[in-house]
Amino acid sequence: MRLTSNLAGALAPVAILFALPAAAQVAETAPPDAGATATQVGTADMSGDSITVGLGAAYLPDYEGSDDYRFVPAPGAIGSFRGFNFTLAGNRLSVDLIPDGRGPTIDIQAGPIGVINFNRSSTKSIDDDRVKALGKVDTAVELGGYVGIGKTGVITSEYDRLSVSLSYRHDVSGTHKSGIWQPTVNYFTPLSRKAAVGLFASAEHAGNGYADAYFSVTPTQSLASTLPVYDAGKGWKNYTIGALGAVSVTGDLLHGFKLVGNVTYRRMLNDFADSPLVSVAGSRSQWLGVLGVAYTF
Repeated sequence: MRLTSNLAGALAPVAILFALPAAAQVAETAPPDAGATATQVGTADMSGDSITVGLGAAYLPDYEGSDDYRFVPAPGAIGSFRGFNFTLAGNRLSVDLIPDGRGPTIDIQAGPIGVINFNRSSTKSIDDDRVKALGKVDTAVELGGYVGIGKTGVITSEYDRLSVSLSYRHDVSGTHKSGIWQPTVNYFTPLSRKAAVGLFASAEHAGNGYADAYFSVTPTQSLASTLPVYDAGKGWKNYTIGALGAVSVTGDLLHGFKLVGNVTYRRMLNDFADSPLVSVAGSRSQWLGVLGVAYTF
């Protein structure tokens, strides 16, 4: 398994928990020890099977669009078997069914994806009494797939990685009965054998059912909550940008313990931003953060 795949695994509990990913802007010059680092990493066994597990504390809004925050656990794991990769991060599971190549190369990605959507599935975790009065929304199970392409060896060394992908998932539980499209871009680069950083960006386009279930306010709900009646429609729901990093505590990025962290900015858009749950009771702008530890073996 390549260094970048292991690095993505270490950071996955941070980023994928919020369905993050996307465009990156990085320095044009490599770190002073980049040449030595690339040589050392090149001698490591990166083609074998491996797994990375992680656990962090995430600081995130009470619900999508909220301006109240809370801490929740953020678990994650990534594995590779004979070139096939899987990632489990928080409420999301994906599997790349196309085996990876070795060394600097083009990597085609495709496979299934599943998300358990807990947004407003409990009123106990919501501080705002108006949103509580709207009632809870059943937990949604969203299944689908993704395709993507990645390139290893792009800017700083033979081991940095740029990838773009497009996923689609559809609710199969009957909660919102609609789909979500998500384009993403990621960039990861090792700074040395013991440290690495990443940049990402993504956006989500949600259907009418999703907008209605999570962002509309019916006349009955309006009476109970004092929020105005609102009928949300489909469209681009949000965009997200962020940065994350990993620093080895024992071993290096390929083996042992490492600290991982993430800071993310999310902006609600269109009908979703204009919903009373966001414009009155919440905020269009939201910050999310995670700090945790991961172990690769």
